[in-house]
Amino acid sequence: MTPELRAAALRWRAAARPAVVVAVHRTRGSVPREAGTRLLVAADETLGSIGGGHLEWQAVAAARALLARGGGAFEQHVALGPTLGQCCGGVLDLRYTLLADDDPAAWPGPAPRFTLQLYGAGHVGRAIVALLAGLPCRVQWIDERESEFPSGPLPPHIERVCVEPVASEVALAPPGAFYAVLTHSHDLDLAITQAILQRGDFGWFGLIGSRTKRARFEQRLRERGFDASAIARIVCPIGLPGIAGKEPEVIAVAVVAQLLQIGHRADTSA
Repeated sequence: MTPELRAAALRWRAAARPAVVVAVHRTRGSVPREAGTRLLVAADETLGSIGGGHLEWQAVAAARALLARGGGAFEQHVALGPTLGQCCGGVLDLRYTLLADDDPAAWPGPAPRFTLQLYGAGHVGRAIVALLAGLPCRVQWIDERESEFPSGPLPPHIERVCVEPVASEVALAPPGAFYAVLTHSHDLDLAITQAILQRGDFGWFGLIGSRTKRARFEQRLRERGFDASAIARIVCPIGLPGIAGKEPEVIAVAVVAQLLQIGHRADTSA
């Protein structure tokens, strides 16, 4: 359940738009989406998804039938194999509720996949934030240049921080936080890098740049007394390997994919 879906549901409810909330209530086995996922269904529009395919097609039809006849909430038990012929074969319960009887503000939000301090509001930083806007995470987006931030509002889980010196924000992150450093200045990148390594409790630290930049930073960090094992934890270049391209949008896809991958590993090993 994304912040955008909650916001849309609140707008529809405030406007008294007739709609049904279809929620994945319980699951067992292999299913398309996890419990808590929601689909918003009006007579002429749907928002969100409970997994697509035949399951969602039938859920939309059932929701619109509820809209047409009125009535209270109900649950539907779905065995994906026997009922819908889907090969994933799990079982789930769907709960149908009129939006007028639901309160999107009370919907529990998904647990954040990671907490990220993102340093730099340039082209790549803006492209990364555009992708993170629809994902369950917590982001502090930090730059000393107010003019570089976009003028429009950001989702609630993304906080814009304009401060100087920016490296001082490192100390405010929770233990295990992720850091992505991609500012306009190599000297600033180095100052932030030193602050992150001095903390030492980061879950992931990515530094934008080439292998040449990494080599130069490694030399400078060694001269400043940083341990080789700490320096080795720096991810530079950043982004999943195999995604080629220097366009900001391509770099952003590679970086966000890497963040999701590392976040998933941390969840499964906890």
